[in-house]
Amino acid sequence: MSRSIDYGNLMHDAMRGLIRKVLQDVSDNGLPGAHHFFITFDTSHPDAELADWLSDRYPGEMTVVMQHWYDNLDVGDEGFAVTLNFGDAPEPLYIPYDAIRTFVDPSVEFGLRFETQQDEDDEDAPVAEATPMPAKMPATRKITEEPAEAAAEDDTEKSGDAEVVSLDSFRK
Repeated sequence: MSRSIDYGNLMHDAMRGLIRKVLQDVSDNGLPGAHHFFITFDTSHPDAELADWLSDRYPGEMTVVMQHWYDNLDVGDEGFAVTLNFGDAPEPLYIPYDAIRTFVDPSVEFGLRFETQQDEDDEDAPVAEATPMPAKMPATRKITEEPAEAAAEDDTEKSGDAEVVSLDSFRK
């Protein structure tokens, strides 16, 4: 068996470290300007801590927002604790970094998505993959009159670059 570099898990660790650093800065200095976070996490993660009524209501995942009101933000090496307001009821949460599925700051259109994929050789071994994601989806779509096969070839050649097409030619 040959050894290989596990880029997926290395990226995973680096992106979770970035989240830790951002949260530590917010803990030390508060949220600057219009920054705010949408954090989606796995509520069934064994180290996640949340009220029973929240885990019953959100058995798989939950998205929390850190914006106007949050309290007791405590950032650790393995996760963070924060108290958030749910319907005028403050609730403490502990979210391990490994439980985070998405981290988005829409004020600057920054986002991360953490995905797990099954390894082909070992179905029980999760492989973590962290990918940057846009906070907003693009407002334009490529419009073409080419057949589907030609459009697919064109898309691969441009490697995902968007093309804006005027709709004037389609107007009557």
